[in-house]
Amino acid sequence: MIPKLLNGANLAYIGDAYYELRIRKYLIDKEITNQNKLHKLATKYVSASGHYKIMNNLFDLLTEEELAIYKRGRNFKSNSRRKNTKQDEYLASSGFESLIGYLYLNENYARLEEIIGLAINIIEDNYE
Repeated sequence: MIPKLLNGANLAYIGDAYYELRIRKYLIDKEITNQNKLHKLATKYVSASGHYKIMNNLFDLLTEEELAIYKRGRNFKSNSRRKNTKQDEYLASSGFESLIGYLYLNENYARLEEIIGLAINIIEDNYE
């Protein structure tokens, strides 16, 4: 399997799973153990609106290749969308998840952790 050949939906599929797992581990590492609090906090990081905020702040930090992957995910034509999500947020979320998936599948772990660290900082700056 060659990540460059996968469509945006396939990249977003793996990116969504990896990013959510990293966020859950991040929150557990902060010693948050209340399930309700964990869920509420995680939602800020992994929601479409959270991804939209992240991407609005990350755009200028992406390489040409990363920007192309983001656009591949954002522009992938899908017939599904959550009813409570704005279209621009949904598209940005798909692009962000595609970027995470692409970096993960290419085993570019240093850049992946850098992007996730920036994403965490962006969300925390927006909610604190």
